[in-house]
Amino acid sequence: MKNISDLIAGIKALKEKHSAVIFAHNYQLPEIQDIADFVGDSLELARQAKNSSARVIVLCGVYFMAETAKILNPTKTVLILDELSGCPLADCITPTQLEKLIRENPGVPVVAYVNTSAAVKALSSVCCTSANAVEVVNALPEEKIIFIPDKNLGHFVQQQTQKKLIIYPGQCFTHAKLTAAEVKKVKELHPRAIFLAHPECPPPVQELAEVIASTSQMLKYVRNSPAREFIIGTEMGLLHRLQNENPDKKFYLASPSLICPNMKKNNLTKLLASLKNFTYEVKISEDIRQSAYQAIEKMFTLTKK
Repeated sequence: MKNISDLIAGIKALKEKHSAVIFAHNYQLPEIQDIADFVGDSLELARQAKNSSARVIVLCGVYFMAETAKILNPTKTVLILDELSGCPLADCITPTQLEKLIRENPGVPVVAYVNTSAAVKALSSVCCTSANAVEVVNALPEEKIIFIPDKNLGHFVQQQTQKKLIIYPGQCFTHAKLTAAEVKKVKELHPRAIFLAHPECPPPVQELAEVIASTSQMLKYVRNSPAREFIIGTEMGLLHRLQNENPDKKFYLASPSLICPNMKKNNLTKLLASLKNFTYEVKISEDIRQSAYQAIEKMFTLTKK
């Protein structure tokens, strides 16, 4: 097994050889974040993918993120490090299940969280992320909206809009593990800390939060806050970036259970192998890609400042 310095040197050499760019989600291992050309949340990764001039995009995240990069960049090679790094939240709704929901609610638009498969996006009216879900919903003219697939994000959005949401009962099992009892205990241990919760957390946890925010919004809030201590209610990978960007502040994970096993499947060895062997390439049929592209592009249009 190669040591870390050899792995990093090999990755950099192959990246240059293939004119590749490395994108990493905020939940990736620290060493993946450190070598990436760009680290961000789902919305930021989508925007970066859309604007990338690289020939090869290596997506260090889970499968739906790599699909999104391919949807936006059909002529480029998109690689994912582990073909089994799926997302249980994305997998909880299938095209068949969504088609049934659409038939039961004729004429009602579908807002699909970006944490969905390309095939599900292709059936949807518009996509959203946790950072812009409220904005997307409020920008639509319809008063009734199907919201898929995360029920906790749906709950959060419902609190911010006058519209009626038909919320699909899916959830992120990593965020769903966090309990109000755990949060209260950590708050007792760190009474001066501000609690930031991701909107994928269950409603009882959201109710305890001073701030409910996506990962990008958490980073911005902490950067601008005069507070010195924070309890973080999202996947543990974000703490690495938070600490790097705010070395004078302290961060406490709300629960040791906040670890996404699929995000943690990626490592430097797999990154080197992906660049060396072009594994695993993400491919999407053109009809699905075009329909999914329209849903993603509409998100960009509705949220354009």
